[in-house]
Amino acid sequence: MPKPPSTSARQVLRWARLVVAVLVSGCALVGAVRLVAPATGGTDGEPPGVRGQLAFIRESLDNGAGDEAQQQFPEGHFFLHALYGLTWVELGLREPAGESGAERRAEALREARWALGRLESAAGRAAFSAELTPSYGVFYRGWTNWLRGGVLSLRPEGERDTAQVRRFAADSAALGAAFDDSDSPYLTAYPGQAWPVDSTVAVASLRLHDTLLPARFTGTVDRWVDGVRQRLDPRTRLLPHRVAPDTGEPVEVARGTSQSIIQRFLVEIDPAFAAEQYVRFRDRYVVTPLGLGPTTREYPEGMDGPADVDSGPLPLGVSLSATVVTLGAAQVHGDSSLAEGIASYGELLGLPVSTPWTKRYAFGLIPIGDAFVAWSKTARPWVAASPATAPLPPPPPAHLSSWWRVPLLSILLLVGTAPWLPALLRRQRRRARRLASALGEDRFPTAR
Repeated sequence: MPKPPSTSARQVLRWARLVVAVLVSGCALVGAVRLVAPATGGTDGEPPGVRGQLAFIRESLDNGAGDEAQQQFPEGHFFLHALYGLTWVELGLREPAGESGAERRAEALREARWALGRLESAAGRAAFSAELTPSYGVFYRGWTNWLRGGVLSLRPEGERDTAQVRRFAADSAALGAAFDDSDSPYLTAYPGQAWPVDSTVAVASLRLHDTLLPARFTGTVDRWVDGVRQRLDPRTRLLPHRVAPDTGEPVEVARGTSQSIIQRFLVEIDPAFAAEQYVRFRDRYVVTPLGLGPTTREYPEGMDGPADVDSGPLPLGVSLSATVVTLGAAQVHGDSSLAEGIASYGELLGLPVSTPWTKRYAFGLIPIGDAFVAWSKTARPWVAASPATAPLPPPPPAHLSSWWRVPLLSILLLVGTAPWLPALLRRQRRRARRLASALGEDRFPTAR
């Protein structure tokens, strides 16, 4: 027969159980705090942790993360630098004018210009074809133009770099001419391939041009919106995911990965049309699987399809990348409850690790994921919120229940208390035995 454990072994086992219980309960408590603590800064405040994320991303870029991202995604090198620069622009625009915000604004300008320079390098253009119209395609030209306009936005009109102003005007003119000469509202990003999301970013950059410089693209933008309205995806009445390059007719249903970016930029082009599209997108794609946190489907409810490199795996039909970018789309549309909900859910499930200097999600294994999170958390309208434009439509009605955290908090409560239940049960059994023993002695007193 096996020998019973010695006293010292029992003590070690007891301490091991105690350590495990404390760790599990501590993790559950941290998860609960992350779930209820504010995770976004809205459109005015600075979101907590974003500067730490940017420090981590810059360190990763200096160590070759751009090249690694390019091996994982078709535009990985480009996107990682572009989102890094755009997030710095977002932070810089939040700094007050005058001396109080001058140092931080100068830091934002320096980092955004560095990122822009990387996009303009041979490595930044390597994935794109110079033979397209405009050269290197609408994806490259649109995102680069948007970042360049952001860089110019960080300086007052009389202090802007004149070379950058000329380049911004020239690149905007090239984009405008390409749209004017095209039979389709959607230009090609690669030879023979067109995605509406890329043209949406490019047209938003033309609207940004007309905010920063003398307006010249109003007619181009109006014609683009008319063309888009005539070529909506027949299933969802949203901009399609992919179109025929020559006609712009839909060939693939609207998908969450592209819709989340479209909804982020469409508000800069036509706020009223964007408000309609956003609610339609939110109602068909934003879901709470298993009754837990808010997420974004890759395909509309009632339809499933294959995953790809952009969407990532699709558990329960949900795309992690689309969910992250939907945070930014919700924020620019004033849908604060959904934006905060996605951000809080990400703080719980994204496994963030913080140090005094940096912050990273998923243990820092996917820096481009951090770049999308930081960019989304800092989202706010640039063009649509400027004084020269018409007021934004009112925010949409809340989509996310204010009680959505309750199931998750209940799960965390169960997880946090579960390690202590055996000890509590043992204690209860001992008390019951002592009580039974005491009652027995009272009933049958020992004879004297």
